[in-house]
Amino acid sequence: MKLKWLGHASFLVTAGDGARIITDPYTPGGPLTYAPIKEQADIVTVSHEHGNHNNAGAVKGKPQVVKGPCSVTAKGVDIKGVAAYHDTNKGVQRGQNTLFSITVDGVRIAHMGDLGHPLDDRTLAELGQVDILLTPVGGNYTIDGATASKLADALKAKVVIPMHFRTAGCAYPIADAEAFLKERKNVRRVDGSEVEFTRDSLPRAAETVVLKPAL
Repeated sequence: MKLKWLGHASFLVTAGDGARIITDPYTPGGPLTYAPIKEQADIVTVSHEHGNHNNAGAVKGKPQVVKGPCSVTAKGVDIKGVAAYHDTNKGVQRGQNTLFSITVDGVRIAHMGDLGHPLDDRTLAELGQVDILLTPVGGNYTIDGATASKLADALKAKVVIPMHFRTAGCAYPIADAEAFLKERKNVRRVDGSEVEFTRDSLPRAAETVVLKPAL
């Protein structure tokens, strides 16, 4: 299974059989200056209906779009959507947010979308086992680095990959990843946008992996 960070909260996950999943495709513009997404996919997950997360129309290949709480199997990929919120006030400020558990080649990836609050025990249990956690860390619109680190520990994720933080392509008033990384042990900075894992190659000790945006 290959995982590539396109930018912001958008990743391309490619299964061993070639099935392709894109999470939260963004619309470039304003503070978001990442290049347009031109990738092809079989499945697109959308955590919430904000333009920097829901541009499914940009993805080539007529993908199946998955939104909201659900349980879906497509192209051999199991996807579970779990309800959450974009803020600390049960969605009053910024609305709903869906957490997606995506199982590819026996590896379970949890994409947190624009999670805006700590998770309670019920939601943690609903998410279940997590091998790779994709979590926002920038704060302001989402959880911050300290909260994201506590989330990673609570989920006992084997690999944690930060997203939705300030970069050269993202000028939103959010933090960069450094405050989050100070909370973490065993940090690996990849000189590129892509990593590859199998069920057997997942680290025994929790590892935080920092990718560079591809776009």
